[in-house]
Amino acid sequence: MSTAASAPLRHRLKQWLGGLVTPAGDVLPVRLGATRLAATGTAPTRAQGFDQPLVWVTVALLLWGLVMVYSASIAMPENPRFAKYTPTYFLVRHAMWLVMAMVGALLAYQVPLSTWEKMARPLFLASLVLLVMVLIPHVGKVVYGARRWISVGPLSFQPSELAKFTVLLYAADYMVRKMDVKERFFRAVLPMGAAVAMVGVLLLAEPDMGAFMVIAVIAMGILFLGGVNARMFFLIAAVLLVAFGLMIAASEWRRERIFAYLDPWSEKNALAKGYQLTHSLIAIGRGEIFGVGLGGSVEKLNWLPEAHTDFLLAVIGEEFGLVGVLLVIGLFLWMVRRMMSIGRQAIALERVFAGLVAQGVAVWMGFQAFINMGVNLGALPTKGLTLPLMSYGGSAILINLAAIAVVLRIDQENRALMQGGRV
Repeated sequence: MSTAASAPLRHRLKQWLGGLVTPAGDVLPVRLGATRLAATGTAPTRAQGFDQPLVWVTVALLLWGLVMVYSASIAMPENPRFAKYTPTYFLVRHAMWLVMAMVGALLAYQVPLSTWEKMARPLFLASLVLLVMVLIPHVGKVVYGARRWISVGPLSFQPSELAKFTVLLYAADYMVRKMDVKERFFRAVLPMGAAVAMVGVLLLAEPDMGAFMVIAVIAMGILFLGGVNARMFFLIAAVLLVAFGLMIAASEWRRERIFAYLDPWSEKNALAKGYQLTHSLIAIGRGEIFGVGLGGSVEKLNWLPEAHTDFLLAVIGEEFGLVGVLLVIGLFLWMVRRMMSIGRQAIALERVFAGLVAQGVAVWMGFQAFINMGVNLGALPTKGLTLPLMSYGGSAILINLAAIAVVLRIDQENRALMQGGRV
């Protein structure tokens, strides 16, 4: 085709793609919107800015969570078990963790993705060391029969939360390194499976099957997004399902949870393993469409256990009704979709590690929120997973915000590249 004949086609392509045609006629792999290189001939500058809507959605969830943690925990001192606490005890501690988490997020945002990639394996090994330390008597802190925390002065840190983030970084780095052998099962998947299995053994020793499920899904998601073929992916999924099924079958109290989920209102289960589920459903049922109003929950008055952590959504449902629950779901859906979009944009710019990290964070937040919401709504068996960014839990808030800060950094670097700058 002659140059004169191709000119109208090039002009049409330029209109469709918002001017994203290079001087050589190549179309860039992503749409840059209104961002265009200045035709001044000056050297490209480093891009400024970040995804502000993602920041504001995160802040909205954090602030709403702070209010709901206070609402759900204000009556806890009336229970003799918490008599030494003040009505603002959990509010103050949650606010302290929020401040520390925001500082941590600001620091994480300053770290280039190239540094995170170099540190992926050392951070993964550090998280393994912490998971071993938490099992050592007098080092790990036991709460409700589970050894999951390490005391750091007046605060407690949960290494399993850090493990979610480090496994994500390690899996993304692993897929980049093994990109050339991703079609070969044993060379591509077995080493990654062994690493996740090590984490799983340590988590099950705490025990914390919920965290292990989240980590397994994060690793699976990154394998899938990294290009592992469908047969291999479904084989791994089948192995994991069988493994989790055997774990449940081998544990009497886990079997009891499943049976309670199937029939929570029976006389045997309603006051035993099904107690939390039945009171969660009562709370959501009382809220109806518009809720009973902020602070008006009855179930939080020491009827619903762990109302400020695992069952915070039930209190939201009682006080804000169906409208409040749908709003929470909508905010998480938007957040996950936006982070997936940032990841796809990074991959289109040939930044595979950054893209897999952003999409891995989306899988992590989306899956954990889905499990927590499913448990609160009676769609899934009871599992000890908190609602990301909203439930009370300091180390979870800290790591969640650090992960979102890394996604924002990925977006900032994407913008820099698209504006002709450097990262």
